[in-house]
Amino acid sequence: MKPTTPKIMILSASFGDGHTLASQAVEVCFRSKGIQDIIVLDLLAEAHPFLNDLTKFVYLNSFKALPSLYGWIYNLSNELRPEASFLRAINSVGTGKLKEAILRHKPDLVIHTFPQLALPDILKKSGQRLPLVNIVTDFDLHTRWIHSGVDRYYVATEDMKAEMVKKGVPESRVLVSGIPLRPDFQQDLQNSRPGLTGSLDREKKTVLLMAGAYGVMQGIREICEALLEGGQYRILAVCGRNEGLYNGLKSAFGDRPDLHLFGYVQEVALLMHASDCIITKPGGITLAESLASRLPMFLYRPVPGQELNNARYLKEKGVASIASDAKSLRKEIDDLLLDEQRLAGVRAEIENLRKPDAAEVIVGDILDQWFRPDTGTIPPVQIGSARPRLVIH
Repeated sequence: MKPTTPKIMILSASFGDGHTLASQAVEVCFRSKGIQDIIVLDLLAEAHPFLNDLTKFVYLNSFKALPSLYGWIYNLSNELRPEASFLRAINSVGTGKLKEAILRHKPDLVIHTFPQLALPDILKKSGQRLPLVNIVTDFDLHTRWIHSGVDRYYVATEDMKAEMVKKGVPESRVLVSGIPLRPDFQQDLQNSRPGLTGSLDREKKTVLLMAGAYGVMQGIREICEALLEGGQYRILAVCGRNEGLYNGLKSAFGDRPDLHLFGYVQEVALLMHASDCIITKPGGITLAESLASRLPMFLYRPVPGQELNNARYLKEKGVASIASDAKSLRKEIDDLLLDEQRLAGVRAEIENLRKPDAAEVIVGDILDQWFRPDTGTIPPVQIGSARPRLVIH
């Protein structure tokens, strides 16, 4: 049994903000419990900065230029077994840097918030024993998250757990925790809107429009034009790090009192709690934040891949709508926000999915399973021991 003050390593990636935010949420939760020895490693950025920048550039531009190509690659690789040479090649990127980090920091447990699973093979070859856990940061399950060397999976929904079990993952290794969010999403901000939103009254319905951390969602201007027509709604438009988008909207709508523009903001929870619904691209973290904030979601032109699959899942659950043009989006919003009975039904469905305390659940479970001598534990992985065979459909 390890000591009660373990050393934790979190492996993440900086594609968008989602994986980074999930890592930060878990780190903050560990520190709140007195566990200070935590290493967060962006493996690709540390090992291959140029390749990391190139990959991020291609990823972000795929939303504008070749979304169908990204979706094709995503779906094709999802049909592969974890042992497939293509996935093994992807996972091997950064192996040298990871070996060096493991030797230098000597962690007691490693958490993945991004499916870069080089470590199982490293441990197998070296004969080491080290607990590994995965925190899946989407509502869609991709094969890359699954590996026979992973001891514990933390997932967003019961449906994802069932899918994992169907693919051969032992049920005891999967916990439905939700996706970890920052502490401010666990607070009741409903009646406290200072700063960013303190000047807003509640006479009009407020629509939060989030273009993503890098402002890559398309059609923002058309959406603003459609929603401002008639003066029924107030818009909080968050442009992320896209200064061109911010300046373009300011130039086009700067004199419209119902449009409030923001660049990149940290106070997302505050904006969500000041809003009645959200229009966004369907990244896993933003969707989990929206659920935590009890916001009906309108998902605009989701690109093929995990975002389209996220959108389809939440639409199936009755908490999101998908729109491909500004006119139909406006109609979807009107139909929901102006129908109190339907709106109450959507919010009831949101309650079934929201898990604002996911970080607490994950950290508590990790401590219970591995680092508290008075509780039952999952045995650490014995390298070379038999594992149930994974069946990838």
